[in-house]
Amino acid sequence: MTKTAILIDGGYLLKRLPVVRPDVDATDADAVAQSVDQLVWSHLKQLNQVYHAPSPLQLLYRTFYYDARPYDKKGHTPVGNRSIDYAATRQALFRKRFFEVLRGHPNLAVRLGEVRKDGDRSWVLKALPQKKLLNGGLTVEELTDDDFAPALRQKGVDMRIGLDIATITLKRQAKIIVLVSGDADFVPAAKLARREGVQFVLDPLWQDIPPDLLEHIDALRSGFSRPRRDNTRHP
Repeated sequence: MTKTAILIDGGYLLKRLPVVRPDVDATDADAVAQSVDQLVWSHLKQLNQVYHAPSPLQLLYRTFYYDARPYDKKGHTPVGNRSIDYAATRQALFRKRFFEVLRGHPNLAVRLGEVRKDGDRSWVLKALPQKKLLNGGLTVEELTDDDFAPALRQKGVDMRIGLDIATITLKRQAKIIVLVSGDADFVPAAKLARREGVQFVLDPLWQDIPPDLLEHIDALRSGFSRPRRDNTRHP
């Protein structure tokens, strides 16, 4: 029976979720995990319209969810010099709980990279205050902690996605790969999969995608309904 691997770029999903599923509480780990299940189930049902398995779940090889472990160091805010424990932030606590919930789901593997400081920087000035500062609408003395964002970067997430696409392809573990993302960095992996006879489906969650990525996929579709107010051209 034809098997499908569903690979979800977690950072991308969490950014798009408020757009494509405004009914889901994006701060509730259990609700977000349930939306992952719904996304997977929707893709399997669409595929089963072609392959007619007794149950859509029989088409699933495995779901892979990729993200990064929350940053767990301590630091100080750039202006007020207030101490901050990144491991205790709302986002860090959400992700820890979310990953725990996902690990309890059948046929789902959680693949985690890391979050590290971007070089020697601790903070970066956000785009809007930077623009105001350059235009003279804001002075350095008027900057606050809210005008800065932590200089943190995910490491190892894209690499894990690419390696899994290659492994699934070369080991013939699945004949169909569904990638939930919109990143053109996966073009080489998509090209490999297609050269080896794997059908490569992209779900950008109704976000426009780069032309070079569109060129190297076999199908473009979403597991969620098209959002009513989202300004996209995804067919």
